[in-house]
Amino acid sequence: MVVLAPRLDLRHSQSLVMTPQLRQAIKLLQSSNLEVTAFVEEELERNPLLERDEREPLSGDLGPPEAGGALPGSSVFEPPPQTGDAPEPADCLAIATSGELPPEAAEPLDVADWSNVYESESGQAGGEYGRGGRADFADDLSGVEDLAAAGRTLAELLGEQIRLSFEDQRDRLIAAHLVALLDAAGRLSAETAAIAEALGCDPARVEMIRLRMQRFEPVGLFCRSLRECLAVQLAELNRLDPAMATLLDNLELLARREHRTLMRLCGVDAEDLADMVAELRRLDPKPGARYDQAPTPAVVPDVLMRRAPGRETGRTPEEGDPWLLELNPETLPRVLVNRGFFARAQVGARTREDKAFLAEQLQSANWLVKSLEQRANTILKVAAEIVRRQDAFFRHGIGHLRPLILRDVAETVAMHESTVSRVTSHKYIATPRGTFELKYFFTTAIAGTGGETHSAEAVRHRIRAMIDAEAPADILSDDAIVERLRQEGVDIARRTVAKYREALRIPSSVQRKREKAVPA
Repeated sequence: MVVLAPRLDLRHSQSLVMTPQLRQAIKLLQSSNLEVTAFVEEELERNPLLERDEREPLSGDLGPPEAGGALPGSSVFEPPPQTGDAPEPADCLAIATSGELPPEAAEPLDVADWSNVYESESGQAGGEYGRGGRADFADDLSGVEDLAAAGRTLAELLGEQIRLSFEDQRDRLIAAHLVALLDAAGRLSAETAAIAEALGCDPARVEMIRLRMQRFEPVGLFCRSLRECLAVQLAELNRLDPAMATLLDNLELLARREHRTLMRLCGVDAEDLADMVAELRRLDPKPGARYDQAPTPAVVPDVLMRRAPGRETGRTPEEGDPWLLELNPETLPRVLVNRGFFARAQVGARTREDKAFLAEQLQSANWLVKSLEQRANTILKVAAEIVRRQDAFFRHGIGHLRPLILRDVAETVAMHESTVSRVTSHKYIATPRGTFELKYFFTTAIAGTGGETHSAEAVRHRIRAMIDAEAPADILSDDAIVERLRQEGVDIARRTVAKYREALRIPSSVQRKREKAVPA
């Protein structure tokens, strides 16, 4: 007989608990600057104790740092004097002591801290982040993109031509319906019979209007295929002869670069075929694509990098100037906690629920400010280590890009690999060589014949350079590229070269030979 009875036991166990504040910090760490800005705007609307700091940033100047120090929120890296051999990554840059995490930001995020509260009337600006500055380090805040005027849409341009070309109101209605059916490239996929049935008119009339509108500006709209689009443009230029029409009928052969077959079909020699192909390349295969396109948003970098002025006499900028890294204030929301408002509201709170609400909002505001501070310092710390390891790339180009994995950076900055992965996702750095995502600098290693390793990105760049420099009479096969790379100290397989070539959208040696056999 089994007797069941309740019993109380006291047991000790360990478990990992993700607090809401820690989840928020991780979310902010892996978010882009646009997502962080949107999140902060929501918090400003929700939390009455948070407010936007409208004061001017204290560190808006990117001038030369003082001796032995750096600008707030920045790091200075100075390489040793250059010798004949390239320095190792560990000896490449010396990091100044200015970019470290402050003690309050280095504490665990899951420990409550009520000291990080700000007076709205105070002049202190600790932990503030703001907008301002330019990604290209220029003093002039106006750019060319600010002066661009909005162009007319395709519908507006065609509407004006319809009013000038058709007097009959019914023709104008049919033409307007055709404009509404255009796709982004300017093609018309709907059949004439279907359009006529929907409008209740004669199909011949619809087709007549469609053919007439093909000569509208830009020429080549309202076509149903690429062949028809190109034929209309050639006819407008009075270049649609029988040989060109045959070429348009065999565009698939042109795509496969079968030039000998095309010369036989068109009845032309190599020089004439080259002129015909050049004529086609000057046409617009998608005449409607240039309109109604929203401008591509510019990438706003999270970290700004430039050469800092040398602190030793006789040093040339190309050889020894250190790098200056600074967080971009434009991507850092400036928020603070209004301590004065909290004190007044706490005095006026009469119920327990009101006091609990104020305490919760104060803690949430402190968490947000602290999370933003740690996010900014973590980005700067990881970016500094990447710059230190990839110094040769910034000084000499992509051929000197070193292999780098997340573990290498994580071990140096004492972080987990997942943290480094979150920091480098959707974060950009503006460098003298352009703006790059931090993920760009992490590439796999390819073994070398002498024991050294090479970056996969540098090898892809070398493959493209080889193919761009090849002569028409000496087209490099994948095996020839493998042999040349091994002569340069890169141990690589032929299938890897083929994979990199296809990723670069470079055709095979057979296709390149056909293409270069006929000059164009």
